[in-house]
Amino acid sequence: MTHPLLLGRPTDEALSEQLLSVVWKPRSRLWWAAFALAGAGTALLVFTIAYTVVSGIGVWGNNIPVGWAFGIINFVFWVGIGHAGTFISAILLLLEQRWRTSINRFAEAMTLFAVIQAGLYPLLHLGRPWFAYWLIPYPSTLQMWPQFKSALPWDAAAIFTYFTVSLVFWYVGLLPDFASLRDRAPGRARKVIYGILSLGWRGSAHAYRHYRILYGLLAGLATPLVLSVHSIVSSDFAMALVPGWHATIFPPFFVAGAIFSGFAMVLTLLIPARRVFHIENVVTQRHLDNLSKMTLVTAWIVIYAYVIEFFAAWYSGSDAEIYQYFVARPFGPNNGVFWAQMICNVLVPQLLWSSRVRQNGVLLWIISILVNVGMWSERFVIIVMSLQREFLPSGWHAFRPTWVDISMFAGTFCFFLLLFLIFLRLFPFIPVAEVKELNHELGKEEH
Repeated sequence: MTHPLLLGRPTDEALSEQLLSVVWKPRSRLWWAAFALAGAGTALLVFTIAYTVVSGIGVWGNNIPVGWAFGIINFVFWVGIGHAGTFISAILLLLEQRWRTSINRFAEAMTLFAVIQAGLYPLLHLGRPWFAYWLIPYPSTLQMWPQFKSALPWDAAAIFTYFTVSLVFWYVGLLPDFASLRDRAPGRARKVIYGILSLGWRGSAHAYRHYRILYGLLAGLATPLVLSVHSIVSSDFAMALVPGWHATIFPPFFVAGAIFSGFAMVLTLLIPARRVFHIENVVTQRHLDNLSKMTLVTAWIVIYAYVIEFFAAWYSGSDAEIYQYFVARPFGPNNGVFWAQMICNVLVPQLLWSSRVRQNGVLLWIISILVNVGMWSERFVIIVMSLQREFLPSGWHAFRPTWVDISMFAGTFCFFLLLFLIFLRLFPFIPVAEVKELNHELGKEEH
């Protein structure tokens, strides 16, 4: 059975009233409770950042040989979360997939907010974040050039490029809806603000033609970023001679894992919002079903990469590689994280083969959370567990996170949620103009 993309055939007026009025309607107690919780967590993040800057990154659990730990784990995790936004918005737009219409703005906003969280960690990991401009190839009269052989300038370039293109792509898609808000918003102040944001949009055929061209060009520009950004991030590890890192499979492996975790996060955010804002007629079971199927597909790509990793370690004949994959990870220090990775990324997604599971919002939501638990665990395994057991047994040392590590990671989740709640409050989180266009297309096809 194929579920419809839209339930019923609402008029343009009905869609505008339903999807735009959420911006100025009073927020519920649930929203305020979530906002207060996210605000408290963000305050904790600010405190831990200030404490880290004042005291130095020695307050983290990093040691010798685990010089990279939570800072890089969380950086890679948050960059990966942002990949599904670009995939849904850009690639599915170029492939003319209609089911992206009701969820692309959710995914785009998720991308922006996740990249903001990711960008915090390389700056803090510098130890002296006020020298972050050293990562940029600025015209230095003292010839103190950045070390481009280091991974940090790569990450800086990837993050800045990805965020800039994603922001422009998101903003251009909002222009027609800003104009609708300008025309319908109560109060002069809101009309003026949304009028400025809409850049004088009038909805003429001439404007739409240029809008479509620009939107398509930005989609074409953003599409290679899905492959390039996480390939750059994976090269941070693949270029190092560390057991468990030195593998050419890392770029496609990291890209697949990023899209996998990104789709799971879209489900995590979309399912509660769909229920709270009563938009089941616009975000239908078809959208959840397709997101679930994409999660399952990318899960199998990740599983295939796991198999290749173990095979390559065995086939290499390297004692260090074999020990890393077959002894250190499953049976060494922090091995519970390895088994959490395998359960959440290999076994849990197999539930999505069942159509009954895909149609159950509660089960989908739980699965999506477990997938991201597994993907964070995967980054922990790759980074920390590889460094814990390098070549020389005399240099082995286990890693234990400190309260600063854990509090900062929890704080980024709260900051992410805070930004998302503000987005739900100030912007139309469903692309109204695109939903109306889809509604007319489906009506003509039925007729």
